[in-house]
This record gives sequence, C-alpha cells and structure tokens, in this order.
Amino acid sequence: MMRNQPSLPELLQELTEESASKVKLAVTDIDGVLRGKLISLEKFRSVAEKGFGFCDVVFGWDAGDQAYDNGRYTGWHTGYPDAQAVIDIGTFRRVPWEGDLPFFLADFRGAPADRSGADDTAATWGDALPVCPRGLLKKVIKQSEDAGYKAYFSQEFEWFNFLGKGGEVAAEDYRKLPPLSQGMFGYSILRASQGSAYFQDLFDLLEKFGVPLEGLHTETGPGVYEAAILYAEVLEAADRAVLFKSGVKEIAHRHGVLPTFMAKFSESLPGCSGHVHQSLWSADGARNLFYDGDSATGISPLMESYIAGQLHCLPHILPMYAPTVNSYKRLVEGAWAPTTITWGIDNRTTALRALPGSATSTRLETRVVGSDSNPYLAMAGCLASGLYGIRAGLKLDIPATRGSGYADKSRGVLPRNLWEATQAMKGSTLAAELFGETFVDHFTRTREWEWRQFSREVTDWELRRYFEII
Repeated sequence: MMRNQPSLPELLQELTEESASKVKLAVTDIDGVLRGKLISLEKFRSVAEKGFGFCDVVFGWDAGDQAYDNGRYTGWHTGYPDAQAVIDIGTFRRVPWEGDLPFFLADFRGAPADRSGADDTAATWGDALPVCPRGLLKKVIKQSEDAGYKAYFSQEFEWFNFLGKGGEVAAEDYRKLPPLSQGMFGYSILRASQGSAYFQDLFDLLEKFGVPLEGLHTETGPGVYEAAILYAEVLEAADRAVLFKSGVKEIAHRHGVLPTFMAKFSESLPGCSGHVHQSLWSADGARNLFYDGDSATGISPLMESYIAGQLHCLPHILPMYAPTVNSYKRLVEGAWAPTTITWGIDNRTTALRALPGSATSTRLETRVVGSDSNPYLAMAGCLASGLYGIRAGLKLDIPATRGSGYADKSRGVLPRNLWEATQAMKGSTLAAELFGETFVDHFTRTREWEWRQFSREVTDWELRRYFEII
C-alpha cells in the first residue's frame, strides 16, 4: 500500500524541470499539529539529505503557542535551541489546492540522552528524538519488523462542520455557529448533497494529495461527516491521518466552512471518534496473521494476544488516545464511545472491536481513540501495546462482551478525566518500558499543563450554576 516515490536525484530533476520555486515542509508537534514553512528550491537542495535546524519550541509550547512552565526537555532553561529535522523523501506529495505545491514531512533526530539524561534506552533509538511523535512511531515499527511482522493500519474520523471561517469567529461564541446541515441524519444522501461542492472536493482533492479515502458520509449530528482513510503500512497510515485533518481544514476554508475535530463539541450530541483499525501480516505482506480459518471465531491466537496486550496496557497509556480535557467528555455511557476495559466481536459498545472476516479483512478496531488524537501517538500506542501482549504471551482471558459494554465493568472502567489518566501514565513502569522514560516524562508533563490551563478557567456552566444563587 505504499506509494511509489522517486529517488532524491530523480525528484530534484523533476522539480527543476518543472521550474518549481518553492517547497513546503512540515513537522508534527506533541498535539499532532502540523508546524512548518515554505523554503526555496535551492534551500531544499541543500537540506534534502542532511536535514535542517527547526526550533525545538514546537515541543515546548501547547496547541495555543503558550510555553510550558513545567517542561524538562526544552524551555527557557535550555534557550530553545534548534533540533535537527530530517526530511522523509518518501512522504513527497503535491498540495492540489495550492497549485500542486511540492510537500514533504520531516521528523527529528538528535542525541536524546544528552538532553535529559532520563532515557536509558536511547542507544536503541538510533538518532530519533524521543519526544518526536513520528520518531516514536518509527521506533515501535522497528520492534514490529524485528519480530517478523508488517503492520497495516488505518484511521477513521468523525468531525463537525460549521458555516464560517476561523478568523471571523475566533473571538465569538463558537456555539453560535450555524452547522453545515441541520438535523440528525447519519448516512444521509440528501444532507451530503446540500454541501455537495465541499463534500466532493474532500474526496477528490485528498485523493490527489495522497490521502485516499475508502468512504465519506454524513454521521449522526448537524453538519457531521465521517471519513475512512484507505489502509496502508502503519507509518504511511499515520502520515495520511495527520495530513487528512490538516487537509480537511484547508479545503474547508476555501468553501467557507469551519471544521472541528474536538472529541465532544456538545454535551447533547454524540462525540467524534478517531477509531484505529489494525492488523499484523507476515514480513512479506502475504498473510494476515490475525486470521485463523480453523478457529471458531476466525481469530488467531496471535490476534488474541494482541488484544490482551491492548486491554492490559490501556489504563497505562490512555492519554495517547484521549489527549485533551475534552476527550473525556466523549467517553461517557450511551454515546457511542467506550467507558470500560472490554472487547467484543463486532460490538460497538466495547473499547476494542474485533472484526473477524476473511483472510484479508480480519482486523481489530480500537474505539477508545478520539478525533482529537495525535495519529502518530495513537497508532504507536495501539501497536506497542499489542506487541507487548504477543511478547509477554498474554492470553485473552477476558471473555468477549455480549450486549452492552457499558454494563460490563468486571475488568474496570477507564479513567474519568485527563488528570487521572495522566497520573496513571506518569507513574507507570509499563508506559516507560513501551515508550522510554524521556517520552513519558515529557508527554505527561504536557498533559498536566493542559489540565492546569483548564482548571483555572471559569466556565459558562459555573456562571449559570453559581452566579446568582450561591
């Protein structure tokens, strides 16, 4: 499922022959936000192989560019130096809504142990920067490949669409925005046709951008769409997911539409998921190792251990799937999002939904993941915890939930908010084993910061509740 890409010399020749003058480069921060710049073609020539300096403040501030006051990896105490960003030539794309502008993703390299002294596994990481989300996923992929597995993943997203542009409404009450369409019309052909130009552009332009969709339809809720991205090898799948969210926002802007990937936009409406589908294949990509035609369920013992690993690790790494304060308002009973540590066969009320089918389609869907997730971290979490189950030889001793997963609390419930989830991850030796102490330390510090920013705010609910009566 990987796209055929030219070599660097072929690529430089192609760009020269077409008289390209500039190139867009992007990296991804801890929240999954793309950060980048335009550079000249001549500058691109000079950095394409050796990389370039990019201020490491992208790991020292939050999604609103507020500098963390609790960071260890970088901050005022380090002077925010440059980190080395290395372009991945294999990510070459053209942005069709920007005149086919050449586009590349990069990730970060460095000497992680020299920066924090906290990660005793740094030597096994090569030159990857331990706080880089894309680098973290590549580390987990290496573990999968060393074990003889090729991982295929895909992510699907739900999101709300409103009429308006971000610059016009940023200072207004976002709740006053009119939705792109009215009413609760999941899978509606009518509602999709009412925003036809935008709807069609999403499908067609994302395809040209190298982010092919399997399907696109309306979901339950006013102005809600759902898209399933075509599966690929896991790194390509994560790249596609990150570029999907950014691409949707850019395409929407050109149609006067404002999308949001918040996990829970309204307390009265379902939340928005970012479900991750996954399967492990033989190293040559010829055989789906999750499928067992002789099993009563169609699920192989390897897939059972993979599921057991995810269930075991889930309470230790939940912020990788649900990274914001808002994430946990989606994870409530009866709202199409899981709340318990459960799995089931084709059961949409459980945390993990096994989908046994044919030798090509058998897969696992991790339903905890929200649309606000960083795809690199979400997929790293899924793959690392599944591999842990296989390495540890875990048995799937949790029976498949039949009926409502909300009622099955026999194995516990998910943490109720970002603070609880972050403290569980922060103190987890298992999380450190899976992802390294430096990453866990940095990531949980950023989540504690996020919680503190929320905790000091006075909300509309508090004003309504306490202003007059208390």
